[in-house]
Amino acid sequence: MTVEFETGLPSVRQIQNMIREEKEVELKLTTGDLLAGKISWQDPHCISLTDQYDQPTIVWRQAIVYLKPRM
Repeated sequence: MTVEFETGLPSVRQIQNMIREEKEVELKLTTGDLLAGKISWQDPHCISLTDQYDQPTIVWRQAIVYLKPRM
């Protein structure tokens, strides 16, 4: 089954801007974990977050409670 990636959605566009601007973000997961880093890429199912040690973490979108720019 192929899932269409809807690039017109505001959330997708906002994340693309964060990728382009290489912004630090904070992700809160449904487990309560808090992740920080820069988003490398996104697809319909996952977001790849690279931390300060250049370690990538792939996070399923359904596991995300919120995503926000870090101050």
